[in-house]
Amino acid sequence: MTIRVGILGGSGYGGGELLRLLLFHPHVEIAWVTAHEHAGRSVADVHPNLRRLTELPLLPMATPESIGRLAEEADCVFLALPHGRSMELVPYIPDGVKVIDLAGDFRLKDREAFETYYGKPHRAPEHLNQFVYGLTELHRAEIARASRVANPGCFATAVLLGLAPLVAARRLVGAVIADAKTGSSGAGAKPLETTHHPRRANSFFAYKPFAHQHLPEITETLARLSDESWSERLLLQVHSAPVVRGIFASLYLTLAEPMTAEEIGDLFRRFYAEDFFIRLLGPNVSPDITWVKHTNFCDIGWAVQGTRAVVFTAIDNLVKGAAGQAVQNMNVMFGWEETTGLTWPGSHP
Repeated sequence: MTIRVGILGGSGYGGGELLRLLLFHPHVEIAWVTAHEHAGRSVADVHPNLRRLTELPLLPMATPESIGRLAEEADCVFLALPHGRSMELVPYIPDGVKVIDLAGDFRLKDREAFETYYGKPHRAPEHLNQFVYGLTELHRAEIARASRVANPGCFATAVLLGLAPLVAARRLVGAVIADAKTGSSGAGAKPLETTHHPRRANSFFAYKPFAHQHLPEITETLARLSDESWSERLLLQVHSAPVVRGIFASLYLTLAEPMTAEEIGDLFRRFYAEDFFIRLLGPNVSPDITWVKHTNFCDIGWAVQGTRAVVFTAIDNLVKGAAGQAVQNMNVMFGWEETTGLTWPGSHP
């Protein structure tokens, strides 16, 4: 079975990663790709790593008036757009076309939380409940039945995969501190004052304390896992690191009862027994973002001392934190082997 896919927003980093992965997917034909500023150019001009691999043009960005006709040429549409753009187009995509949104427009069920953390009104609130939250390892069965999937944020992916086994087993008490660092590619292809290379290359700084837009999707998901509120228990602090790719998260925890490192490892192994893209490194072994670059893996390590524990996770923010997980979700939605088109290794060194 081969399907035709369309990509809305193919000129950014997320769209470029989707193209890199989907061009080699055995069950996919890319029907069309749109862009805003780069419309009229070729994909290979904008993404020079794809030269000789595709002759696809970048079409003008779809509008609410044109998206219906364009979407009818595809079986699945990926939206790799800035936050706030997907909600303008999703209501006009035919019901028979599967949708995977890489932005934050449909991740939250709570409209007020969206408007608080994204700073804009939600213009398609009637569609919020149509979307399944697409953290594949946690919601695989729902994704398999879904026609609309909201891909998680990159920080949310790194934090949730590190916390989920312990939260689901109700092994934690008190507050959890999630301390996460990210590379500059997470801010997108268009440079801003805080992402421009001369500022970023030799600096390290925190941003959005208590206000990062991935916080409410993390607490919503933890509440589903544990049947208790996490809005006052999770502190997420993110930092800008002088690297291009990767997220490294350190999760500081208090256990309800003392556990050994081996017991934590057994808990994680049982929880992720069927999950190819979760690599458990063992106790007192730290992940390294260089090991996961360009891959769809999440590497996890941990350490424990009595009731104090720390879990470490590392992902590529553009792959497992964005395009790779979107392709993983597409595989689940169409009933293919989940790893199809995604078993790319990283490089070492």
